[in-house]
Amino acid sequence: MPRLEVHLYGTHIGDLAGESWRDFDFATTTEALERFGVGSTVLSESVPLVPRQPRGKAARRRAFFDELLPEGAARQRLAERARVTPTDTLGLLASYGRDVAGAVQVIDPSAADAGDPARARPVSAADIVDLLDDVTAFPLGNAPMSGKASLAGVQEKVLLARVGGRWAQCLYGYPSTHILKPVSRAHPDMIYNEEYASRLARALGLASYATWIETFEGADALVIERYDRDDTIPGLRLHQEDFNQVLGASGAEKYQDHGGKVSLGRVAAVLASAQGREGVEQLLAHVTLSVAVGNLDMHAKNISLLHPPEGPPRLAPAYDVVPLTHYSEIDGHMAMAINDVYEHSRIRRRDLIIEAGGWGLDAVRAERIVDEAVAVIRSTVQQESPHVRAVPGLPDLIDAIAARIGAVD
Repeated sequence: MPRLEVHLYGTHIGDLAGESWRDFDFATTTEALERFGVGSTVLSESVPLVPRQPRGKAARRRAFFDELLPEGAARQRLAERARVTPTDTLGLLASYGRDVAGAVQVIDPSAADAGDPARARPVSAADIVDLLDDVTAFPLGNAPMSGKASLAGVQEKVLLARVGGRWAQCLYGYPSTHILKPVSRAHPDMIYNEEYASRLARALGLASYATWIETFEGADALVIERYDRDDTIPGLRLHQEDFNQVLGASGAEKYQDHGGKVSLGRVAAVLASAQGREGVEQLLAHVTLSVAVGNLDMHAKNISLLHPPEGPPRLAPAYDVVPLTHYSEIDGHMAMAINDVYEHSRIRRRDLIIEAGGWGLDAVRAERIVDEAVAVIRSTVQQESPHVRAVPGLPDLIDAIAARIGAVD
């Protein structure tokens, strides 16, 4: 197996090595310790930078790096192109680790193209349609041979960069700046519903990045500006990790009832330690939004922590906030319980307040955050109209749920 270099914010912070996906491990470099300090969690809350990693936490370190890769069909396609098995974490990262979520770059120094400079290749609207239509040939929009990008998740997507006012395909680890989601064949209204929910997130101050529906030669896509890219940082990348990585969970453990490693309480505890009350209050507003729009899939990989090069970590902007309750095949349960309640239709204002109390927020403050969030959501849906291809009656659906969770018991 190759030895892979792990880079973060321009520093070679460590190496990955091992005989297989079952036993590889991460070793910190002296350079990382000198720049960030012994015990720094700039890479991950679950993988501190120390001279000698504790053997008993090796599985957690492996999980962190494995969670940089996608799930399901997207992972299978990447593996087929790289001619490795889907379980071969090191093999996949050697092929696709140069542009991932956050600021980490995983590089195989022995690869024939290791010295090829990162660059962006302009693409036309017709090229983008091909990328959106044929994810088998172009998983994540990666070009054959020169595409080196990975992004976690199940939903099909394409990664592109906006360069000089034009769309470009990212080659040899060039930092992608936007995510494009095509229309789902199973749920044709989904990207339009997500775009509408993103407006609510911005209205609540939970997100500032842009989202819009763009049409490429008749084909619609949801375009999402990446919040983990920042042109004020050398290399453009802003580091983040999702809460599966933060909490040492992997795969389906992103759902609370799969192993019990994740919960909103555990997320809040990390935020309280890293960011203080501000982070916990933002989490409560985020949870309130997710309940109001019917975002049942608010699991641990859909909540993240930002790690700037300087300063403490903080809650990342809200993302992947998708209304789902109108799909008949979905069971109606939240990915993580609120006051021990999973069933979305049973969640009330008191559940949100009691849940927040378990995080350390006093009831008066929690009530104010929930009530203010509900008021903003209801006001926004009364003023904003969704795309014509969104599910019919989406504003009324959200308003009804918001009214339910805003009602004083």
